[in-house]
Amino acid sequence: MSLVCAISNEVPEHPCVSPVSNQVFERRLIEKYIAENGTDPMNGQPLSEEQLVDIKVSHPIRPKAPSATSIPAILKSLQDEWDAVMLHSFTLRQQLQTTRQELSHALYQHDAACRVIARLTKEVTAAREALATLKPQAGLVAPQAVPASQPAAAGAGGEPMEISEVGMTPEIIQKLQDKATILTTERKKRGKTVPEELVRSEDLGKYRQVASHAGLHSASVPGILALDLCPSDTNKVLTGGADKNVVVFDKNEEQIVATLKGHTKKVTSVIYHPSQSVVFSASPDTTIRVWSVTGGNCVQVVRAHDAGVTGLSLHATGDYLLSSSEDQYWAFSDVQTGRVLTKVTDESAECALTCAQFHPDGLIFGTGTADSQIKIWDLKERTNVANFPGHSGPVTSIAFSENGYYLATGAQDSSLKLWDLRKLKNFKTITLDNNYEVKSLVFDQSGTYLAVGGSDIRVYICKQWSEVLNFTDHTGLVTGVAFGENAQFLTSTGMDRSLKFYSL
Repeated sequence: MSLVCAISNEVPEHPCVSPVSNQVFERRLIEKYIAENGTDPMNGQPLSEEQLVDIKVSHPIRPKAPSATSIPAILKSLQDEWDAVMLHSFTLRQQLQTTRQELSHALYQHDAACRVIARLTKEVTAAREALATLKPQAGLVAPQAVPASQPAAAGAGGEPMEISEVGMTPEIIQKLQDKATILTTERKKRGKTVPEELVRSEDLGKYRQVASHAGLHSASVPGILALDLCPSDTNKVLTGGADKNVVVFDKNEEQIVATLKGHTKKVTSVIYHPSQSVVFSASPDTTIRVWSVTGGNCVQVVRAHDAGVTGLSLHATGDYLLSSSEDQYWAFSDVQTGRVLTKVTDESAECALTCAQFHPDGLIFGTGTADSQIKIWDLKERTNVANFPGHSGPVTSIAFSENGYYLATGAQDSSLKLWDLRKLKNFKTITLDNNYEVKSLVFDQSGTYLAVGGSDIRVYICKQWSEVLNFTDHTGLVTGVAFGENAQFLTSTGMDRSLKFYSL
């Protein structure tokens, strides 16, 4: 027997019969009808769900739809489904095209906004530079400011010497002399005693990498090119990068304290002021910048050179900067005013300067040249008092020992030379691996150890000049090395964009 629902005219899944009209219904449909009308759909008499009588039958098998009983009908059904799929695909493609257009428009707007922001940032930077340049000039009333107010324009012939004659006043020279006397006295008091807190060489030899930070500078222009530690708190680290930024990093907190932006080219030299929250940086963009760490801004721009600045050194007074440049001049500048006090070149050499470093006493200093010479200068007299030939290739780094007796120099000849300043001669040459590049030399604060950075990192113990440490953790060229207080740790930077710390 085939039961058919009186409402749907199909075989019901759950058949039931109405005692009012004796008709068979699909329970789901009749219950819905009763809920809405309360009567039997066939004769209109009152009917409730309780009156319905279920019919117990085996599970019915629905007959195939009339449209699927022949091959042409099946093909027609498949064709209809294919057409529906194609229409849906066409709709999706239209929506994708619209979304792409909207995304393209949004990206265009974002790019335009970025360009506007970049232009405004550049204008703000230019305005700050102009303001920083104008501030000191506006406040100068001393007589010596008049002839030295044009340092940036002085760069040819005898003009630099003319400026130096007027800029280096007797007061400044006396100040330098007094500071040198104090430093010499202090050094004599210390004598040859080594600080008790200084790490011993056997412990230094056990140093291993304990931290590495790669997020200080931009990854788009990789490379950290300069490194310095604050002398009064060696946990404060200063770096200069190929991304044109100067970064102040706290070793203990492991976080960036300040990112200083303003240079238009890579930063190649950085110095941390020993007693103030001030840092200095130099760049091939020909400028030297003085930054406030707390304010995070440039407070002074020193324009001492006409070409890229290659070296930077802070005088022991903390008030004067020494700089060297590709324009063949070295300059001595006032940090507070940004004025160039003296600017000198060796007219007989006519060669670019590659680095500069003050002697611990501050009355003499050394410069390296592109033709492999090391020149020692008397600051008060502004004269070249000694030359150290011997390297082949441009001099890349020089460093004076703390006692002021030794000078370490490195050049592009894979060698490290040590000079005795009392006898004015080379007493030790350390030949490094073939094609070894020396990029950084530094003595620790006691003058006991000498660190070399370049193709790798090496630490030598002074007087014995034996190697006590060698690190190859950097994947790129090492550009800077520095000792923590009492050599409690060693830090380095490299072209792999990382700042690394080594200790026990």
